[in-house]
Amino acid sequence: MLEILKEPWPWYVSGPLIGLTVPILLIVGNKSFGISSSLRHICASCIPSNITFFKYDWKKESWNLFFVFGIFLGGIIAAYFLSNPNAIEINAKLSEQLASYGITDHSGLMPKQLFSWESLVTLRGFIMIVVGGFLVGFGTRYAGGCTSGHAIMGLSNLQWPSLVATICFMIGGFITANWILPYILSL
Repeated sequence: MLEILKEPWPWYVSGPLIGLTVPILLIVGNKSFGISSSLRHICASCIPSNITFFKYDWKKESWNLFFVFGIFLGGIIAAYFLSNPNAIEINAKLSEQLASYGITDHSGLMPKQLFSWESLVTLRGFIMIVVGGFLVGFGTRYAGGCTSGHAIMGLSNLQWPSLVATICFMIGGFITANWILPYILSL
């Protein structure tokens, strides 16, 4: 059984399992699936201030904090017990393209030439980690939710703003992957 969990699951198994989260949350507790609002709940519970954005009944949304903690705990358990010790296999063409940018370490999920403390002090690493993190966080709040909230929950509820947000997420991803990322990697 443990070996089955260590293998990548096909989309037709993992996709429906993720999709079933939406009706389960709605049926069990009339809750919406989404992760991005959890940071607001954490700040509202930990920061005693007079900031209007954090003045609300965050305890009513505490279930979301347990949900996020479960994701965090699941990630730790998966990394400790279910990780594959072998190097990650990637397409040979992608490996050649990454090598042309100086990225040769494919042993983990994130290349060390891009995501490490040493790379943080380089222009490329700063853009990838700090600027990219800021843009993701800002975009998530500006769009009123993250990709999981809009693409999974919003589309399943037939919400027009979620369709627009998901289309914009996809267009932004295509533009970034094909034009912006190669430019950043060549720095």
